[in-house]
Amino acid sequence: MIMKLNVKNKIPTLLLMIMSWTSMSAKDQHQDSLPSQLRELVIIPTDASQTAEESTTVNSATARSGYSTSLLELHPLAISFVKDYLEDNTKRLEKMKGWGTPYFRMIDNIFAQYNIPTELKYLAVVESNLKSSAVSYKGAVGPWQFMPETGRTMGLRVSPSQDDRTDLYKSTHAAAKYLRTLYRQMGDWLLVIAAYNGGPGRVESAIRKSNSRDFWKLQYQLPAESRNHVKKFIATHYIMEGKGGETTGIPVKQTNTVAAIDSNLIRGTTTQTITGKFLSLIIAKNLAMDIQHFNMLNPGFDSKVGTEAYSLRLPVAKMEAFNANRMTILAESVQFFLNSTPYDKDKFPGTIELPAANKENRKAATR
Repeated sequence: MIMKLNVKNKIPTLLLMIMSWTSMSAKDQHQDSLPSQLRELVIIPTDASQTAEESTTVNSATARSGYSTSLLELHPLAISFVKDYLEDNTKRLEKMKGWGTPYFRMIDNIFAQYNIPTELKYLAVVESNLKSSAVSYKGAVGPWQFMPETGRTMGLRVSPSQDDRTDLYKSTHAAAKYLRTLYRQMGDWLLVIAAYNGGPGRVESAIRKSNSRDFWKLQYQLPAESRNHVKKFIATHYIMEGKGGETTGIPVKQTNTVAAIDSNLIRGTTTQTITGKFLSLIIAKNLAMDIQHFNMLNPGFDSKVGTEAYSLRLPVAKMEAFNANRMTILAESVQFFLNSTPYDKDKFPGTIELPAANKENRKAATR
């Protein structure tokens, strides 16, 4: 792999760092593996013929797509990888936003039942490009790329005559259960994604070696495939949503304040403090409201409501409807929680029918 310094005067004190980095295996030589002092100096061509002018393509593509400002919402150590990923994958994923919408809505529905962040639906994009027919060289099958034993453990039938791993609905329930299990073990969603790819044992080993549960501090104790799997997820989520999220952004103390929400989105809305085990999907259904619009107004709703008071934000008319039907919505939410966890591994809970997203809400949800 050829390296070209983007400055005329080479700095002797950096030579040792350069020699150390070039001694790494080729698969580990990504720009985000560079020491911070070198990251702005070194351009990594994809082949020996790439010119300095070509190296600006990533930044140009980023600017054209309108993503550059919101890149600041991501962890600083993710940004260089995301820029490279934008160059190669934006066109494919922008198309998927259209044809994948009904599948994403179904996954959102199921993940909400298990209190899994709905943005983890994009893990299926990284795993399989959302293809039920996907088969890996290791034998993982389906949109969630389950190995046979893991699939069976999560309640899927895997046999020559029936393979539930290819069923998006059933395998998404299995994925939600598996992600929930991993989160209880790891306590961090980026570590969950690494464990989903490489197994929890390898992540636990990386935690011990680094004495940290911060992905960005232990990442180089993980196999390159698992490390990059996490970054692909971050980049995919960023392309699909145009911003960082609960699992991919800069870790901050989460508050559901007006400052955390786009000012245009909250125009014409009002807030009210609520308690009780409400479910976002049940509220959206009863108010004939698009679930993406609801989630934009109420970040982290399902993970907080029921454990603490929450400042619910809704359009004024929707808030009036909520108050008029509050006890009915609460009762339906509680009943749903009681019935939503399948005890029979062959039985899966049904979906909730939601109103179709209208044009105004779709625009709000994709900002």
